[in-house]
Amino acid sequence: MKKIVLSALAALTLGSVAANAGATKLYQDANGQVFTQAGEGRTAIKTSTSVFSHADKLKFSGQAFIGYKYTNYDDYLGTTPESDQSFQIRRGYFQLKAYLLDDPKSYYRVTFDLKNDSSFDTNSLAVRAKYAYLNLNEVLPATSLEIGLAHRPWHDYEEHNSWLYRSISEILIENKNSAHLSSSADYGVMAKTRTKFFDSDIGIFNGEGYHGKQNSNGMSLEWRFTGHLLGTAGHPEKNTYLDASFFGQLNQKHYASTAKNVAGTSVTENDDLKFYGLHTVFNMPAFLISAQYVTSTNTASAVNYVSQGAGKGYSFNAEGRIGDEHQYKAFAKYDNWTPDAAGTDSTYTRKTEIFGVAWKQNKNVEWVANTTINNNDNNQYGTTTGSSTSNGTSYMLTAQIDF
Repeated sequence: MKKIVLSALAALTLGSVAANAGATKLYQDANGQVFTQAGEGRTAIKTSTSVFSHADKLKFSGQAFIGYKYTNYDDYLGTTPESDQSFQIRRGYFQLKAYLLDDPKSYYRVTFDLKNDSSFDTNSLAVRAKYAYLNLNEVLPATSLEIGLAHRPWHDYEEHNSWLYRSISEILIENKNSAHLSSSADYGVMAKTRTKFFDSDIGIFNGEGYHGKQNSNGMSLEWRFTGHLLGTAGHPEKNTYLDASFFGQLNQKHYASTAKNVAGTSVTENDDLKFYGLHTVFNMPAFLISAQYVTSTNTASAVNYVSQGAGKGYSFNAEGRIGDEHQYKAFAKYDNWTPDAAGTDSTYTRKTEIFGVAWKQNKNVEWVANTTINNNDNNQYGTTTGSSTSNGTSYMLTAQIDF
């Protein structure tokens, strides 16, 4: 029992370092459980575990998406199951911020995530770095820098201001059944400007994403420009805001969008990836509505070839909230993406429909139940280019945990 108490004490001491550089008083009950507040049957703990750091302040936090998913397939490209079901850990973040400079908004951040790793066995989870960057505040007026394995300009904005359910689906430009153009982090440097009526994120990156094959032949220029038309921003359950954004990416010789021909074989020369998007969102504490349009250009020169990322599409989503703390929610999302076809291939469209409800139990736990429908017409082009997609309906239950 003493080992359990000391382990819990060490964890709480780490948390106390994040909240306060001074000591935090801890209490223990007859079962050895540790508390931060006095209470009946609790005695003060005199033993403490020290934490040493060269930083003036450390902050720990975490996020996890724990879920169950059942899918009933209408058709499946590959081995054909009738259904598939599993319990899942979709995300397991653990994050540390170390405040290294006199400016309290300058820090080093490292975020670790859990991912299935088949090099061990099918269901093993491995830890990988999602972010590892230095944030330097106010290098220019209202502008900070992220340097390292950093955010890309668009994903984080949409996930915090528009589509709030990353626990069940990625955004349009990341979702595999939609555009699937870009991941959320990459190695590079990004300048972040924040003002009352205008935001921008502009970055130069390797271009292939944090889990993609790095291609030394080209770099990527990426951006987001957002106007806060009401002079307010963020905090969907608290603020009223109306935003309009222009975002995009110019990626030289992008490995992941190598051109494909009608037979599905790769072209030696990697294509450029160029996509542009327009987005708008209107939010009040009781509801949200959002829409966007994205186009990705074809840079292949031969008539029988097409860039794998080329196409166009749109997305919209809405959410309604009720309850004293807006803790009950209903939401819907629709993605529509049409890839460019190579040669005489048939054009087809990938469509994703999501309907769900959520209950925010408290600031740490939110429960989400949803249905996701993949309804893709004419899969001929999907099979010839290797962009295989499957039609079916998924039923999901998810717990999002934040601390």
